[in-house]
Amino acid sequence: MTTTTAQTQEQSDRENLYAALIDKLCQCPSGEEPEILDAHSDLLDAGLVKMLAKVATYYAHHDNQDAAKFLIHVARELSKQLQITN
Repeated sequence: MTTTTAQTQEQSDRENLYAALIDKLCQCPSGEEPEILDAHSDLLDAGLVKMLAKVATYYAHHDNQDAAKFLIHVARELSKQLQITN
């Protein structure tokens, strides 16, 4: 595998992990989000924040406003904690 191919595969794998984490967050009982995020601290980065925004946008355009609002809230809080600025 070339370096570019390996990097692309790593990015794809990481995006799949982000998607699985977002799915867990959407399905967990209210209040358990911090524990889930703590258990996946290796995924808490700017990439996750971007993916949260992307999925929230998808939900907003597919008539799931509650999920969109929830994910935007998580993205904002995570951005604050990680000190990510846009």
